[in-house]
Parts: sequence; C-alpha cells; structure tokens
Amino acid sequence: MTGPGAAPPMLEAEALTVAYGKVEAVRGVSLRVEAGRLITVLGANGAGKTTLLNALMGILPARGRIRFEGRDLARLPVEARVEAGLSLIPERRELFSSMSVEDNLRLGAFRFRGGRGAGGDLAEMFALFPRLKERRRQLAGTLSGGERQMLAMARALMGRPRLLMLDEPSLGLAPLIVAEVMRTVAALRDQGVAILLVEQNARAALRIADYGYVLDGGAVVLEGPSAALQSDARVVETYLGVLSADAGPAALPRAGAG
Repeated sequence: MTGPGAAPPMLEAEALTVAYGKVEAVRGVSLRVEAGRLITVLGANGAGKTTLLNALMGILPARGRIRFEGRDLARLPVEARVEAGLSLIPERRELFSSMSVEDNLRLGAFRFRGGRGAGGDLAEMFALFPRLKERRRQLAGTLSGGERQMLAMARALMGRPRLLMLDEPSLGLAPLIVAEVMRTVAALRDQGVAILLVEQNARAALRIADYGYVLDGGAVVLEGPSAALQSDARVVETYLGVLSADAGPAALPRAGAG
C-alpha cells in the first residue's frame, strides 16, 4: 500500500484489526500520518472510523502494529500515549460542563504536563480562539456547540500534542461554524501539528486535507491525495453528491461515530 508521501511517518498503523466479540469493526487497516500533514478518514455510518481512532489511542485493544515516531505502542496505555504526544478529541468533546472555560484549559495543561507553563499556553489559545477569551469565566456547559468544539480543541492543544486526532468535529454545527472550525484545523496543520481527521462532512474534510482514506465495512477501500479523491467518481457519488446549476452541494449522507 502506498502512503501519502516518502517522509518517515509520525504515526503508522499496519494491518490493524479491532473486534467486538466475533465481529471485526476494523479489518486490516494500514495508514500513515507524516509530521505536519493533515490526513482525513472518510466513511459512512458504521464504517469503523471512531473504532479506528480509539484503537490508535489505546482505548480499544487491537491486533496489528501501531508505531508513533518509530516507537511501538502495542503495550502502552492511553496515558503513556498522551505523554508520547498523541491527543484525541472525541465526538462528544467530553468537557467539564460545571467548570469555566479557563479551568477546562488549565486542566488540559495540568493533566498532560503537570500544569507547567499554563499561563503562556493560555495566551496562545486565546489568540487562536478569541471567542474563548471573551468567555474565559463562563461555564463550559453554557457554550454554544461551536464554542464547545473550540474549547475541546484548545484544551487538547494545551498538552502540546505532536499528533492531534479529531472525531467528527463538525457534527451538529451550523455551516458557518463548520467552516470556522475547518479553517482552524487547517491553521494548526500549517503551524506544524500533524492531524488525523475523521469527519462526516467529506467535502469540508477533503478541502483542507493533504491525503485521505475511505473506510467501508471496516477496511480501507480507497486512498489517495485529497485532490484525487475529490475527483474520484466513487467518492463523488457516495460522499460529495452532485452540483446542479441552481443548487449547492447535495446533502451528504449521515455519517455518525462509525
């Protein structure tokens, strides 16, 4: 299988398989994420996308090999993978609703790095997400959906991950907020953060990604540079819809946690 480039990968999965009892939700998946690249994983509801992320993070047991910066992660628990530089923002965001925006951010630094340098990191996050600065004293549970997604991203970044994995960051958000979130994700890539993006909005994901993988039935059925996938007839028909003369993009099929 060819990868998205010749550079040594930051993250590499080989023949990854995850089973729930006798049912294999992920079957022999191999993928690569190079430093400073934005890789997306597309697929319909139930394709195995979230299961794949949870296996990479160590939340679910898996067969196969996972290497991060050349290090075998097979025996490492979630906490050790976080310390190594991986971070996952789950679909549900999992914020502390009864805590303020600022306290959620400080917890991100404390949990992953003992709180060292949190003040400087806060300034960076507020520069990246000005809306969070305006709401720094507000309880996380009172934020809008878009603001909660921004807070989840900022909290993960407080741990200074080298690879950020995002599970459906656009889920439930209005189109204008989706565009803002995607611009932020692309900006993080441009700043050098490697990103693995699982996204139901295939059109938005492929616009910012460098390379993509398409999952179906738990297996990779298609991969390639994002530009090539955008013009692939199978991807257009299944995920991108068609453009008519007087209508925008056709509605995408609903893709949930996968």
